[in-house]
Amino acid sequence: MEYRNLGRTGVKVSCLCFGTDNFADPTPEEECVHMLDRALDAGINLLDTGDVYAEGEGERIIGRALKANKRRHQVLLATKVDFGKSRPGQSLDKFVPSTGINEHGNSRLNIIRACEGSLRRFQTDYIDLYQIHRHWPTIAIDETLRALDDLVRQGKIRYVGCSTHPTWAVMEALMVSELKGYVRYASEQSPYNLLDRRIENELVPMCQRHGIGIIAWAPLAMGVLAGRYKDAKKYPDDSRAAYRGGFYAERVTKRGIAVANEFAIIAENIGISPAQLAILWCKDQPGVTAPLIGPRTMEHLEDFLPVLDMELDDETREACDLLVPPGSAVANFFNTSGWMKMKIL
Repeated sequence: MEYRNLGRTGVKVSCLCFGTDNFADPTPEEECVHMLDRALDAGINLLDTGDVYAEGEGERIIGRALKANKRRHQVLLATKVDFGKSRPGQSLDKFVPSTGINEHGNSRLNIIRACEGSLRRFQTDYIDLYQIHRHWPTIAIDETLRALDDLVRQGKIRYVGCSTHPTWAVMEALMVSELKGYVRYASEQSPYNLLDRRIENELVPMCQRHGIGIIAWAPLAMGVLAGRYKDAKKYPDDSRAAYRGGFYAERVTKRGIAVANEFAIIAENIGISPAQLAILWCKDQPGVTAPLIGPRTMEHLEDFLPVLDMELDDETREACDLLVPPGSAVANFFNTSGWMKMKIL
């Protein structure tokens, strides 16, 4: 299996990242633990979660699992500072969450509070990659980076990154880090799949130029590319679009399903499942460090793992480009960003 550098750091990470958004919501803990052990046995060493996943229970499950299997030292443990119950573009002075006005966003106060909470839930003294979950334009990047820098100096986190940030904001953070000597973003975690390729226009070239790793979330397009949805208005009962609704349902589009039907034919022609091809396509795109797989069941995980040893051939890549041209999109996976204004027609 191929291991890749995380940005310009010296850290080697597996070419697939194990995502845990399904932990405890809906996957029960026993199956989560089995999946985690199986992923580690297969060589995956990058494990991603967030403090909002299942209201922190995802972090607790991971902490208990790593304590039981004594494999904490084998993994690069990544988590995120939450983005609250509102969209990040909303002004914090108009947002009064039930948990408290200062318990969301990228302020120094919240970052330090959130980090300490994650450390307790993980039952560990450090986090390998601590990521800013969303861009909050109302909070100065200097405050955010200084708080992260202090946590690195205290030994509570090793590396820092961001998620679903606009290209200009990542570039601004790099500039401030350079000017003030603060810790530098090692990675950006963005939505990226065949249905939404917009990061290819600016973000990917910028990350390649400046040594930022890209962890791609939603490589399966929330299951659309795996053939999960047959109708843009009628969802399977156990699908995210059905039981979570909201912005999850917004990502299931008629055009996306039409592309997925053609995509399934390409997968069949090369003898792999549509889910495998979706992950493979993402894994082998320029600039990508690792797609983030988020299995709900062990069966899903077993289907994903063979992709670790696959390579995307040029003929298949070109066939996919004909379905959705580079840089374009037929579904909107930036609909929780708070900043993406482009509409999918």
